[in-house]
Amino acid sequence: MRDKPCGGHGAYLNQGRGRRMKVTVRMDDITPDMDWESFAAFERMFDRYQIRPLLGIVPENRDEKLAIGPAREDFWEKMRTLQKKGWTLAMHGCHHLYRTEERGAFPLNFRSEFAGLSEEEQKRLLQTGRRILEAHGISPKVFMAPGHTFDRTTIRLLSQMGFSYVTDGYGRMPYRRWGMTFLPISFLRSRMFQKKDGFTTLVIHCNRCSQQELESYEKMFLEHRDSFAAYEAYLSAPAKKQSCPARAAEYVMAWGKGQAAQRIGR
Repeated sequence: MRDKPCGGHGAYLNQGRGRRMKVTVRMDDITPDMDWESFAAFERMFDRYQIRPLLGIVPENRDEKLAIGPAREDFWEKMRTLQKKGWTLAMHGCHHLYRTEERGAFPLNFRSEFAGLSEEEQKRLLQTGRRILEAHGISPKVFMAPGHTFDRTTIRLLSQMGFSYVTDGYGRMPYRRWGMTFLPISFLRSRMFQKKDGFTTLVIHCNRCSQQELESYEKMFLEHRDSFAAYEAYLSAPAKKQSCPARAAEYVMAWGKGQAAQRIGR
């Protein structure tokens, strides 16, 4: 999907520097017991190339696949320190446990922590996650769904709870849908650095990242260092209402990518 920006978007992005897609970074699965060695390697790279990413914090991790090592005792202090450094913090679900096999409104995966659950159960999970974060001095405006899956009920509840953004969807600029601003992610990494106006997001999972993968990221950050933008800049980019054709195209793209990923995983 390649939405044309509405009036004013081009001027906002170019500012005399020529056409270039601005790339932001989000890192999923941030937990006290994550792979801290890999996380530290990324933190050094982010500092080196002045990248201020979005971190998706799981409020109360119950997913054994995300538990890589001993829980870091100063986890919440570390998150608040990174926030003060200009990093953006998001709520990444509640427990990171997939409860249904629903694909939801953005069908990139075949399972969800939220999509398909009753409104009462979704509300309980979302309120629980938010209370945990707020108890540690973190009040996120951005929501990151585990598996990228959510439904309309999820979005309505998020809006009622004070969330302003969801990091998901496809497109080249933020868009409005169901009273929420969506911040699209990259469909293909090969298309991230196009000479076109817009924003996109590189999604990173740092757990068990190999040395080869880390070197690949280092090379990317170095070669395209002028393309990366702080995630906070994405939050202030103007958003327009998503059109019906754009919504349909987004759904087809996500469904197709999900189907391809499932075939590869077999």
